[in-house]
Amino acid sequence: MKPAPAHTLVKEAPLVNPHLEGGPFFWEAGPVGVLLTHGYTATSSEVRPLAEALHARGYTVAAPLLPGHGTQPSDANQYRWQDWALEVEKVYRQLAGRCFRVAVGGESTGGVLSLYLASQHPEIAAVLCYAPALRLLLSPLKIAQLYLVSPFIPYTTKKPGEMNSYWQGYPVFPLKGAIELLRLQGVVRRRLADISQPVFIAQGRLDPTVSARAPVEIYEGVRSQHKELHWLDHSAHCVLIDRDMDQVTAHTFRFLDRVLPVNETVHD
Repeated sequence: MKPAPAHTLVKEAPLVNPHLEGGPFFWEAGPVGVLLTHGYTATSSEVRPLAEALHARGYTVAAPLLPGHGTQPSDANQYRWQDWALEVEKVYRQLAGRCFRVAVGGESTGGVLSLYLASQHPEIAAVLCYAPALRLLLSPLKIAQLYLVSPFIPYTTKKPGEMNSYWQGYPVFPLKGAIELLRLQGVVRRRLADISQPVFIAQGRLDPTVSARAPVEIYEGVRSQHKELHWLDHSAHCVLIDRDMDQVTAHTFRFLDRVLPVNETVHD
């Protein structure tokens, strides 16, 4: 990994699209809940379009803002993956206390955190993985370089194409936090066989961040009887807000209608 030029390693960088709503939310509706978690360096803005569509269909929907996000890039280097997982767990418990059944999901790192949560809570009804970052498009050499430079270089810059008008987050890539994602990946890969809930996976064929091996590894590694893998021909990494976003939403609706219908009622 090449360090960014010195002039780009600003002490703090402003959020991309600061006008967007990126904080945590909890939108009440029916007795079936969906938890959606954003990816590394992003905010809840990237899951909001799907959340709004689910809420309109009667699902109670909630999303956390992961520790170290939505503030300034240096904060992302201050937390461990366990801190992210605890925040997701907290919101899950809030939803579970309100809803009869709960599905958990997320984009990129949020998808990996959702798999981790599902491995711990067999009562979770379903898992939604959007471009789950279980493996990155980094060679072993690049990963070794990341570990070597992270104590000395706080950030590298992102390419403009990695962000769009729906996305809010940091324009730089905090490196110590990225190592926490690598550690989370290893934990979740070892726990895939503990997941038996229905699993939905959506992956962009143009993704420059996540390896195409990742969705296949999840699909083959979980013990779920019902699992789906959808490839999106026109999408890059952030599939929830890319060119196939309407298609992703439609696939999600059909999946949830099969495994977790919104009009499901509690029976004594």
